[in-house]
Amino acid sequence: MNSTLDTIRNRRSVRSFKPEQIADAEIAAIIEAGTYAPSGRGDQSWYFTVIQNTGLLHELSEAVKRIYASLDNPFLQSQGKNEKYHLFYHAPTVILVSGNEAALLPQLDCAVSVQNMLLAAESLHIGSCWISGLDLLAATGEGRPVLNTLSIPPGYKPYFSVALGFKNNENLKAAPRKENIIHFIR
Repeated sequence: MNSTLDTIRNRRSVRSFKPEQIADAEIAAIIEAGTYAPSGRGDQSWYFTVIQNTGLLHELSEAVKRIYASLDNPFLQSQGKNEKYHLFYHAPTVILVSGNEAALLPQLDCAVSVQNMLLAAESLHIGSCWISGLDLLAATGEGRPVLNTLSIPPGYKPYFSVALGFKNNENLKAAPRKENIIHFIR
């Protein structure tokens, strides 16, 4: 039996997915886990958009890559200029997590929700990767029309997304954990 700590230890960011689609019941379970995340003031400020349209995922990826290519950050700039880079790593399902901007801590609410979804996916043997970048797209004139096609409610801002699919590689290893990171004061 897989314990919660085993799920946490085994979860890895997956960047290579099989093309087969995951089941709607699995998506529903993963989103349900996201809705049980803690949130500031109990606002539950998240909104989930499930995208399985490969053309739209490609369009979103290309739009974010154009932004990355224009930034001063060398890593993001190289990703933006890399023809082979796909923001969602060609995952068959992406869940976009938007937050209600009127909430106390929407970005943090969405982040905690994403973590719950990543762990739920791992418990279902589904690969996942936490993706950012759509928040940058939302702030541009080019990005607003693209995001309007996603029917995100007014007052909500996209913060993160979760790429989901069956893993191409099951043997991903964790990087060694850093040492000397705990200090007790009693």
